[in-house]
Amino acid sequence: MNNTYNDLVNQTFHFPQEGFDINDNNTLMFNNVDIKALIDKYGTPFKLTYLPKIGMQVNKAKKMFADAIKKHKYEGNYYYCYCTKSSHFSFILEETLKHGVHIETSFAYDIDILKQLYKRKKITKDTFIVCNGFKTKPYTRSIAQLINDGFKNVIPVLDNKNEFDDYKRSIRSKEPVNIGIRIATEEEPTFDFYTSRLGIRSRDILEFYVDKIKGNDRFHLKMLHFFMNKGIKDDIYYWSELNKVLNLYCQLKKICPELSGLNLGGGFPIKHSLNFEYDYTYMVNEIVSTIKKVCKRNKVDVPDIYTEFGSFTIGETGAVIYSVLDEKMQNDREIWYMIDSSFITTLPDTWGIGEKFLMLPINKWESEYQEVHLGGLTCDSHDFYTSEEHINAVFLPKLDKDKSQEPLYIGFFHTGAYQDQLSGYGGIKHCMIPSPKHIVVERNKDGVLEDWLYAKEQTPQSMLKILGYIR
Repeated sequence: MNNTYNDLVNQTFHFPQEGFDINDNNTLMFNNVDIKALIDKYGTPFKLTYLPKIGMQVNKAKKMFADAIKKHKYEGNYYYCYCTKSSHFSFILEETLKHGVHIETSFAYDIDILKQLYKRKKITKDTFIVCNGFKTKPYTRSIAQLINDGFKNVIPVLDNKNEFDDYKRSIRSKEPVNIGIRIATEEEPTFDFYTSRLGIRSRDILEFYVDKIKGNDRFHLKMLHFFMNKGIKDDIYYWSELNKVLNLYCQLKKICPELSGLNLGGGFPIKHSLNFEYDYTYMVNEIVSTIKKVCKRNKVDVPDIYTEFGSFTIGETGAVIYSVLDEKMQNDREIWYMIDSSFITTLPDTWGIGEKFLMLPINKWESEYQEVHLGGLTCDSHDFYTSEEHINAVFLPKLDKDKSQEPLYIGFFHTGAYQDQLSGYGGIKHCMIPSPKHIVVERNKDGVLEDWLYAKEQTPQSMLKILGYIR
């Protein structure tokens, strides 16, 4: 019986797969990047961002929607928006904007980022900027300032009725300002509450439009925003909620001729396991055809379609690489591999919502494997990783008994969205575990992959300064 880790993967999955392969040295390649070579150069732990994946994802979605629009003779346009909350790093935004995307914001400080991008000529005043979230006064004032400065495609999406009053007071544009309304969607039956805390109740939207917006020459309702917390999935719940929204769109469109956009918030899933299957093309075709059918039945024009893809845009760009420091046998059957960092501080979704990422060893594919638990360095009892998305276990190569041999390196992949934002990049971490090095891989002007160090590992001095011990 074959029982090497290489045999396990090849007997369980179709391998190699897009983005993953093994080189002649039996070490893992991620998007043709030699991870072992990066380990030798930089050491572990480190975070990795592979920038070329962004353009691949953006162009993939644009092509699917263009093909579906053509196939179904859909008369609306498609706009790809990137939601900044998934990662605010400048190299992420600038790479994303190279591919003709628009922007979705969530907080006041996003507007300061946009101003910097405009100074660098990465966006123009024609770029669509969809402003979402429950808005503080600084946020609404910043949005108003953008509009007053001539950014004509800023669309504030009302999260509550009172927000509209802020814009009436602070926006001085001579041209009508386009606004949107977010619909408070019903959550899944298993959720902790019935209705999203964000948005305006669907039953109130028609009355609110008639009472507050209709007939107001300064503002036009341009967009309805529909967000699904679980993302775009092929199940009864998603299609039922989409049809509710489409029927509301049609009701509004009959009395609001300016309404022309439907924003499908909540994105496509990404690969978190080697057995991941999702028919993106089918879903895009179903979305486009469903919108057209409902609008045709109600005899209204179809809307332009906006999507806000965060994880889909950048999730598959990311990886976190660790060394296994030691093996601990805590009872007669539980083996622990201790890593040189913390899951809580580097991959907070594994701790906060039980997220499973695609995990693979970097080396020792020719070694025998065993079931293990992975433990982080903090003292928190929840700093562990014990199961994969496809199976309630983690299998990894056995460690060499000879401690002088090369350690086992492991990688968590497709971690590019939200993890740095949630962990608080560069701040104080649980048990003073430092933020790891951050390495960026991109193509140079000749198309050759190059790596560079964006940030060094966090130092004790930087933490002591934050905590007030160094002044």
